[in-house]
Amino acid sequence: MGASLSNLGETGSGSGGPGLGDIPESCVACVFLYLSPPEICNLARLNRAFRGAASSDAVWEAKLPSNYHLLLQLLSQPALCGNLSRKDIFAFLARPNLFDDANKACPRCICAFRTLISITLVWVDRYAGRVCMSISAKGMSITGIDDRRYWNWVPTEESRFNVVAYLQQIWWFEVDGSVTFPFPPDVYTLSFRIHLGRFSRRLGRRISHFDHTHGWDIKPVRFVLSTSGSQHASSECFLDDIPEGDANGSYKRGCWIEYKVGQFLVKESDPPTEVRFSMKQIDCTHSKGGLCIDSVSIMPSELKERRSERTLQ
Repeated sequence: MGASLSNLGETGSGSGGPGLGDIPESCVACVFLYLSPPEICNLARLNRAFRGAASSDAVWEAKLPSNYHLLLQLLSQPALCGNLSRKDIFAFLARPNLFDDANKACPRCICAFRTLISITLVWVDRYAGRVCMSISAKGMSITGIDDRRYWNWVPTEESRFNVVAYLQQIWWFEVDGSVTFPFPPDVYTLSFRIHLGRFSRRLGRRISHFDHTHGWDIKPVRFVLSTSGSQHASSECFLDDIPEGDANGSYKRGCWIEYKVGQFLVKESDPPTEVRFSMKQIDCTHSKGGLCIDSVSIMPSELKERRSERTLQ
C-alpha cells in the first residue's frame, strides 16, 4: 500500500489513472479541517494541490483560538497583525511569547494584562490550537524572597525561564500570584511545578542534593485557586511522602512534579478572567526547606490530561 501511494504523482499513478494531484484543492482543504496542524504540514509536501490547501486561510482560521485577533494585539505590534496570513499567525502564536509590558491594554475592554512582574509566557498548542500559559516564580509574591538566608534564585536550563526559586529554610511558607488575561472559552487546569531538593550537574550527570529538604512530611501544603467569576478550588498535599520502613526515601524527591490546584471554566474572553492562586504552609511549629519553585501553568484540562496519559505510557 505504501508503494502504491508513493507512486501517485502530480497528475496520476503509474498506470495513467487519476492521482492525488487530480483532487481539487477545495476538497483537500475540507479534509484538512479535520487534521492537526502538524499533519497538515506533512501532507503539504505531497503536491501542489496539497500545498495550496495547506496555505488556505480558511483551514488555519479553524485552527486558531476564537479570540486570536485580541491575542495578536496583546502579543505583537499592531502593524504586524494585518500583514500575516492565518498560517503565519498560527506559527507566531504557537511559539512561547513573553509578556514584558504590564501596561498593554485590551482594546475592547480597556483592561490590562497583569502579573506582579509580567514574567509570563503564552502560546497556542501546535496540535490542538488552544491557549496555554506559564508564569515564572519571579512573577509571584514569595514571603522572604529578598532575604538570602531563606531564598536564592538558581539559574538552570530545566526551567522555561532559566531560573527557579530555591528555599533553604523558613517557618512561614507562602507563595501568591495572580494574572488577568482574556482566556478563550474552555475548561482550564492550574498547576504548580515544584522540585524537592536542589540539583546540579557534574561531569555531565545530574545530581540532586537534599541537605536542606525537611518539614514537608509533617503538615500538608495547601493550594488555593479563585477567579473573578467567583470560582474556587483548593487541595492539600504532603510534598514529601515517605512510606514507613522505606529505606529508599520519597519517590517525590529529585524530580519535577506538577501539583494540580484545580480547574476553572471560562465562558467568554470578554471581560478577561482574573485568576488568583496560592501555595501555603504557615504552621510555624516547624521549619521547612529544600524546595525549588519553577512556575505555575494554566492550560486546557483536556490537553493536560492527554499529556499526562502520554507521560504515564
